[in-house]
Amino acid sequence: MLHRASPRPSRTTPGSQCGSTPPSCSRSAGRARNVRVASAAPAAAGALPPAVSAQPAQASTPANGNGGSPVPVVASAGPVAEVNMGYWELLNTSESGEVFSQRARSASDAAVLRRKGHLKEQDRLIDFMRRMHETHTCEEVMLKMERWIAEHRQDPKRSRLRRLIPGIGIFFTPLKLVEAFREYDAFFALSRRKYIPPNFAELRHVVNIAQVHASADTLKLITFDADGTLYADGAHMEQDNQMIAHIINLMRSNVQVAIVTAAGYPGEPEKFEKRVMGLLEAFRKLKLSPEVTSRFHIMGGECNYLLRVRPDDKRLEFVPDNNWKTATMQSWKEDDITALLDEGEAMLQEGAKRLNLAVNIIRKNRAVGIVPMQATIYEVLEDIALTIQTQLVAKVPFCAFNGGNDVFVDVGNKLLGLEALMKYLQVTPPEVLHVGDRFTDSGNDVATRDICSVLWVANPEETGFFIKMLLKDIRKSRWQPYIE
Repeated sequence: MLHRASPRPSRTTPGSQCGSTPPSCSRSAGRARNVRVASAAPAAAGALPPAVSAQPAQASTPANGNGGSPVPVVASAGPVAEVNMGYWELLNTSESGEVFSQRARSASDAAVLRRKGHLKEQDRLIDFMRRMHETHTCEEVMLKMERWIAEHRQDPKRSRLRRLIPGIGIFFTPLKLVEAFREYDAFFALSRRKYIPPNFAELRHVVNIAQVHASADTLKLITFDADGTLYADGAHMEQDNQMIAHIINLMRSNVQVAIVTAAGYPGEPEKFEKRVMGLLEAFRKLKLSPEVTSRFHIMGGECNYLLRVRPDDKRLEFVPDNNWKTATMQSWKEDDITALLDEGEAMLQEGAKRLNLAVNIIRKNRAVGIVPMQATIYEVLEDIALTIQTQLVAKVPFCAFNGGNDVFVDVGNKLLGLEALMKYLQVTPPEVLHVGDRFTDSGNDVATRDICSVLWVANPEETGFFIKMLLKDIRKSRWQPYIE
């Protein structure tokens, strides 16, 4: 969608979220230590538990498998859907795949975009568009922004948009915002409101729709965050996950698909397999050819491990580092990595102590993190993550992020992972689309804005909605190419 020039709080991308509480990117695997770095005050009577995504499914709170505290989990819901239908049928039609079991659905597809929550909405482009509605009609806003984006793509350094929104980066594709707004407006009637202008989530939906239409014709690689994007936080991709059919349809459409996740299990491909067991089982059940399954990869530990599908048994295997890692990544020294993790762990403990928070410490080969042992609020974890972002100095790149239920410091980041993956698969930024749920200043998806277009989703249901739209556009683009 757009490239971000500023790496810190001045993030601006047309990716922003719609209605749900921020999903967590919690990763509890590793050497867990139940360490109380601060004695927390007893929770007040009737205190609310940590927020989780408001999805139409039953919640549970299993303990993590490595000694960590229970992490709220909400199972995602949604049927497998075909895409050979009209746009608004995507909103209202519930279908089941012939190969996969159907999951009960308590809300229509339309409710996916209607659902509102407490998403952290941080995006200067969307905020600027909201302010424009004080003096412009909806269509006037979209017309001007579409024109300014086209101008900015021609001359990013001296464009009007650069002057209006300092720090804005590069748009990797054109965005036909007027057409996207009319599609959205036909259903949600934004332009017919008398007193209430479009809110942040609604404007972001319009930009997302424009991005889907723009990317469909040239898309060669689509990458997904895992927790909160493909499946509920803390869950796995089971056989009834609606995204299984979408991922396979993308692969059959000659599109490379990769999951780019913070979860990292060095030397243990079976642990990665457990997270996507339903998808791998579908590969075997459908007897997909090696040509198709070769289009699926997993990038683990932000950028530290790359896995592919073995052609014979559809199991995962690691790709040798020399085959895909960039020269910069291979130059990192183990002593510098250890020093980064030691300093990160010390700062995590200091932040927890300062905020009177009891935590479990999770130390892994390429990451260290904390998981609260008590109910807390988003802002506490946000403060710890942003403190480390601004104060930690290291000789290797790192990512400090708030996962919603935890805070982690990882070696590298998803930008570096995507850069290496794009080089390995020989694709360019305009041909890539990343889908994730953590694009706030403290999220670990935010770095991908600097290298490709993005979609910011609230939950797995919203991911499914936009991918159905994308698949429909991919099929149409074979007959009617996208014209800028």
